Amino acid sequence: MSMTLAPYSRPPDGTVVVPGSKSVANRMLICASLASGTSRLVGLPDGDDTEALLNALPDVGVGIERVNPHSANVTGVSVPGGGLLWSGLAGTSSRFMIALSALGREAVTIDGALPLRRRPMRPLLDALADLGVVVATQSGSLPVTITGPARGGEVELAGDVSSQFISALMMIAPRLDDGLTLHLTSRLVSRPYVEMTASVMAMFGHTATSVTDSEIVVHAGGYESANLAVEPDASSASYPMAIAAITGGTVRVPGLTEPSLQGDAEIRSILASMGCEVSTDGSHTVVTGPPHGRLAPFDLDMSDISDLVPTMAVLGTQATGPSRITGVGFIRAKESDRLAVLAQELSALGGDVRETADGLEITPASLHGASLRSHHDHRMAMAFGVLSTVIEGIEIDDLTVVSKSWPGYWDMIDGLRR
Repeated sequence: MSMTLAPYSRPPDGTVVVPGSKSVANRMLICASLASGTSRLVGLPDGDDTEALLNALPDVGVGIERVNPHSANVTGVSVPGGGLLWSGLAGTSSRFMIALSALGREAVTIDGALPLRRRPMRPLLDALADLGVVVATQSGSLPVTITGPARGGEVELAGDVSSQFISALMMIAPRLDDGLTLHLTSRLVSRPYVEMTASVMAMFGHTATSVTDSEIVVHAGGYESANLAVEPDASSASYPMAIAAITGGTVRVPGLTEPSLQGDAEIRSILASMGCEVSTDGSHTVVTGPPHGRLAPFDLDMSDISDLVPTMAVLGTQATGPSRITGVGFIRAKESDRLAVLAQELSALGGDVRETADGLEITPASLHGASLRSHHDHRMAMAFGVLSTVIEGIEIDDLTVVSKSWPGYWDMIDGLRR
């Protein structure tokens, strides 16, 4: 479904309830699946990534009781069983499923939709093979069949490909007889996501984890059941906050407070540095943008906050001077080649956006309407939606792709219009 979106006639002033963090929720679901007893998780997002896990985990023996669309009781399993797990387009979920399956003795096949089959899995699969897991795959990606059990010990893994590989191994490590030591062969990117993983593990009672730039050590142990709430998703919150920034409006996001498990909560300080008024109290974050056309440019190494790149690229087109994004060459292997797609699609609007080896250079230019492609990437569609609030005639080819993380995204866009 495509649609041409209309810009706002006035700056918005509204409250946006953001879905729970899928990154936090998916980590909680894996830890709860390996915990003794039953955990209660509330605030679960309704996006495709988390739904993929909720639907797949029972197939390996995990007990999932849906209390309501945003809450579930999760009863852990001592040893995952065999089965066929479908992950759709959910990259994080598929990688977590692969690692979880390695704890069992029965074969588990993990598959997904065609765009997910194109995404890399080889580093994770190679690491599991080094730990004694039998891995059957034709291309180093999905579909893949995993037969464990994995043994503990030491393994090497690149730190600059995807933190999801590292997190997947970290979460199963307490259940390995000797724990696990990950030796990182390259620079650790997206470190906040690795630290988030360690924090969620600690919420389920496993605190024997250490993280450095070159080594991650997880001691053997186990998980205890817990009752936990998922905090709002900071990556998703960046879009309504960005709308406030470029329109000169005000947006309030309930529940996104200090402290946060998410590195992407840094969007608040970034927007403040660009001239927005940003405040965070015990219940809300509030962002008010400067008058339209007065947003300051930026120069950011975004290696630790790469999911914010589409948001920042769009903001860069509306800044008062050139902006630069660096440190994110690895996001070429996300749902799309995000650097190439941002350069291509923003240029179609008349933007001056140059792709570099590890980022983007953005020079403000006069933009006009155009038909934009999401490239099956929810973050592309949502970022282009932000820009449509100030640029006439932006058409986005697939509005439904946002269901991966925020099914109600376009309702939010319309709600701020009122």
